[in-house]
Amino acid sequence: MEQGQKPHLITYGTYVLVWLSLISLTLLTVTISGVDYGRIALFIALVIAFVKSVLVVSYFMHIKFDEAIFKFFILVALVTLASIFILTSTDIFFR
Repeated sequence: MEQGQKPHLITYGTYVLVWLSLISLTLLTVTISGVDYGRIALFIALVIAFVKSVLVVSYFMHIKFDEAIFKFFILVALVTLASIFILTSTDIFFR
């Protein structure tokens, strides 16, 4: 550990709460898939998937406690991915 860096301790209780959140979000996704929400169903599924990925990246990959440069690189990757999704969706929807 570098000097001046505070150690981060995540308790087992926090890991269990995150795990239970992931399980409940997965069950919510399965439940929602059985109901016909029309065109908004994909958006709901993507929002749930985004929340799940934020939980995994923040707690299990410890990005929440890393330096700002790592968070910046993740932000750049997410902006790039969002741009690709938006451009692809625009192409598909306006054909």
